[in-house]
Amino acid sequence: MPVPDRPDLSASLPPYLPNAAPAAVRRARSVAVVSLLALIALCLAWELWLAPLRPGGSWLALKALPLCLPLAGFLKNRMYTYRWVSLMVWLYFTEGVVRGWSDPPPSNWLAWAEVLLCVVLFTACTAHIRLRLRKVPALAAAAPATL
Repeated sequence: MPVPDRPDLSASLPPYLPNAAPAAVRRARSVAVVSLLALIALCLAWELWLAPLRPGGSWLALKALPLCLPLAGFLKNRMYTYRWVSLMVWLYFTEGVVRGWSDPPPSNWLAWAEVLLCVVLFTACTAHIRLRLRKVPALAAAAPATL
């Protein structure tokens, strides 16, 4: 039994251009990039200078390394990157909550700052994803439906 040819709707959709995106999408992207950079800076400063586990810095500063991986995807505006970062950020959130309750000051204050940045990053990623996907049904409906 032959399968009928189905049109490729993705071919009829225009490419996503970040500069042509609505202001809300651009704002969510900016907040996500800034909060990711702030989280990287906080992790490095916390473990190297502000309140390291050992005097002179600790190897725990390497926890900032996985946060550097999504920078390229954020700057290239790849939807996939926003999706997996919104899941990965919960690891840092969990570390912040645990250290916020268990570490002495000033380390616990830095942990609560990490929690706040994680919540901002998660919110910005999910807002960016939702706002970008909101455009897709309208574009797909405008495409000729020939099945």
